[in-house]
Amino acid sequence: MTTLSEAESKALLARHGVPVPAEAVVDSAAEAGEAAGRIGFPVAVKLCGRAIAHKTERGLVRLGLREAAAVEAAGAELLAAARPEDGDVALLVSAMVPGARELIAGFVRDDEFGPCVMLGLGGILAEAVGDVAFRLAPLDAVDADDLIDELSGGALLGPVRGEPPVDRSALAGILLGLSTVGVDDDRIRSIDLNPLIVSGGVPVAVDALIEIDPFELDR
Repeated sequence: MTTLSEAESKALLARHGVPVPAEAVVDSAAEAGEAAGRIGFPVAVKLCGRAIAHKTERGLVRLGLREAAAVEAAGAELLAAARPEDGDVALLVSAMVPGARELIAGFVRDDEFGPCVMLGLGGILAEAVGDVAFRLAPLDAVDADDLIDELSGGALLGPVRGEPPVDRSALAGILLGLSTVGVDDDRIRSIDLNPLIVSGGVPVAVDALIEIDPFELDR
């Protein structure tokens, strides 16, 4: 399998109603600083490319940068950290998304069950709680609503510590978008939105990865 870059993955999903942060793809540290100024501080900067699937594990993410000089320094470090096997790379500059709650969502084309959409609790609760639900795709609006209800930790979707409840309509729209993207394009093997940060009640995909059959990539 191969992957689309994070920027390519988000662009495709955004066309199907998945909220993503304001962001820009640039080729140099100086351009990253300029892009951050247009987007508005604070920002995150990541090394971005089709061969880079595990950015955090490799230290290829810088978060909470509040001035252009810090963005340029981070961009230079990230470009210097690129390996030959990474192929073509760029810098992804993204607005930071505030929010204390995280969800995960995705799509998988299972060999036994076929296409499925997944939703679960994310962040530090993901491994501890293991609260994940699946539904066969394609989904309709009723399926998406039922999938949300299947989370045993559903109380965390309500108002928590002064934060508004999760916008169920927006979350259902994300699940429907995943279903549409995955079912309509049989090249796609999986989609991973991890995390979806709940900001002002709306889940926003701050990271996304689409895995594609490499033999079908240029079809």
